[in-house]
Amino acid sequence: MWLRLIVTFICLFISTPSFAYSADQHVLGTIMAIDATHIEVKTTKGRSVNVRVNNKTRYKDERNPKGASMPDVGDRVVIKAEKGEKKGDNVLLATEIHFSSAKRVQAPMPPVPVQ
Repeated sequence: MWLRLIVTFICLFISTPSFAYSADQHVLGTIMAIDATHIEVKTTKGRSVNVRVNNKTRYKDERNPKGASMPDVGDRVVIKAEKGEKKGDNVLLATEIHFSSAKRVQAPMPPVPVQ
């Protein structure tokens, strides 16, 4: 009885770190350049990161969830990505891209003179 209990606890503690580990990485920042194969993001720390995209990459517009729009330069993004498949490959491949359009600030109206 005690042996089964001890073995059960050991198995639980050994398997716990594997649940916490994830190969996904997140990139947060502003889109500096975008095309059909990659997105260049300037992170909040000022570093530039290139992320590859492919036909499996999903785009999600936070302001219009049902729309099928694509992000533009200047939009804020959170990219969920995974490392390249090759060992020496340091390129990230995007699986999901959550984006929000940059706030469009209207030009201030000039004051109207009162007569």
